[in-house]
Amino acid sequence: MHQAGAILALDQGTTSSRAIVFSPTLQILGLAQREFPQQFPASGLVEHDPEDIWRTTLETARQALAAAGLQACDIPAIGITNQRETCLVWDRRTSRPIHRALVWQDRRTADLCRHLKAEGNEPLITRKTGLLLDPYFSATKVAWLLDNVPGARALAEAGQLAFGTIDTYLIWQLTGGKVHATDATNASRTMLYDIAAGQFDDDLLRLFRIPRAILPEVRDCNAGYGSTEASLLGASIAIRGVAGDQQAATIGQACFTPGMVKATYGTGCFALINTGGTPVPSRSRLLTTVAYQLDGRRTYALEGSIFIAGAAVQWLRDGLKIIGSAPESGMLAETADPNQDVVMVPAFVGLGAPYWQPEARGALFGLTRATTAAEIAKATLEAVCLQTRDLVEAMQADWGAAQRAILRVDGGMVASDWTMQTLADMLDAPVERPVIGETTALGAAWLAGSAAGVWPDQEGFAKLWRLEHRFGPKMDAATRDRKVAAWKKAVGAVLDFAGPGATAIAE
Repeated sequence: MHQAGAILALDQGTTSSRAIVFSPTLQILGLAQREFPQQFPASGLVEHDPEDIWRTTLETARQALAAAGLQACDIPAIGITNQRETCLVWDRRTSRPIHRALVWQDRRTADLCRHLKAEGNEPLITRKTGLLLDPYFSATKVAWLLDNVPGARALAEAGQLAFGTIDTYLIWQLTGGKVHATDATNASRTMLYDIAAGQFDDDLLRLFRIPRAILPEVRDCNAGYGSTEASLLGASIAIRGVAGDQQAATIGQACFTPGMVKATYGTGCFALINTGGTPVPSRSRLLTTVAYQLDGRRTYALEGSIFIAGAAVQWLRDGLKIIGSAPESGMLAETADPNQDVVMVPAFVGLGAPYWQPEARGALFGLTRATTAAEIAKATLEAVCLQTRDLVEAMQADWGAAQRAILRVDGGMVASDWTMQTLADMLDAPVERPVIGETTALGAAWLAGSAAGVWPDQEGFAKLWRLEHRFGPKMDAATRDRKVAAWKKAVGAVLDFAGPGATAIAE
């Protein structure tokens, strides 16, 4: 490994674009972030203006380089990580999108998904892609664009349009339209990609009526993706690493060994367990996905998503107004009466894995006249931890692990010691918080830096991972069992209230 070699990571997220320059010793040399507008044309519709995404990405890249005191010629490689499933279609001749990008949260294709499910298509889709038939993924979004933008389908079939997730669009823009490619992790979230065969699938393309001519080439996460136009950043830089945000965080946490688990706590929570070189079909309604693909070798993961994590703390602050800032939630929870068993199920937008019940709504149980803001704050934070336990239990049921794995955590909520201790208590397993919290950008940086030969390999990178704090379980088994039983009962009541077809997972 050379001593020189700072890497620029572009982290294009749902609400903001960020750029970070990392040193070879993983120090942050420069960072820039720009929020951009969210477009909500109607209820359930969420769009992004691609121009906003491109402009903020380029601005933050320039600002991060300036903050680091470096020029483009000092940077051997760029890594890209991105919000997954959000997609767009553009004209190859002009590079202009034919419509705004449809965001992963967009639900406009729910009726199409219901129709396809009623026709019995979900088993085929799950068997090939590892995904559930849901508007969350890109396939039905692309179908909608081709069917609803005038003239789009004819242009697509003539090979004049290009489809891509956000990584693909950024690569296209950065290379001046020379490279139309994605990586295996983003491809695995389109619902068009056979994750075992490692290619876009003809049966799925027929089902969703999507011409192969619009698809990007799929490459390794650590492949070459061309070089940036020199005019953009002052010199041409090679693009050497690409991964979707949750997979990039898994890499940034050095979860390279099968059985290692990471959980990222933002608005929601995404947990992934590395399952090695063979895809593991889920019996617990988790998603089977590509964790990363390096040098032609695919590694798989099981993924579970919780819709509401940090968003529940935002609700305490902005909805109930019982805290002034998010960090106050842990301090308030610490003062709660230990003899009150208040349980909160934060199903504000339905329940994610392993329940997958979009009609479920939030509830508080066990309230008395003695209940105060402190007990509600405690129940809210405990709910995030108990939801994580549900995911880990589902992973263990699918993966067959006899003992609980160590959980590596990142994201905004992990700054709260109280919450992380509670998480370790509820999991009855250690929770590890790293020194570097910017794990998503770090994962993209490692892909690029290692591919460029200026950063270490997997083993060397794993040795650079540094523990900031390890939380071991302290709660006695009787207390934990009581809390878990109360949680399962509360979830059952919420699912029952949601109506027919909503059932709790088997205990």
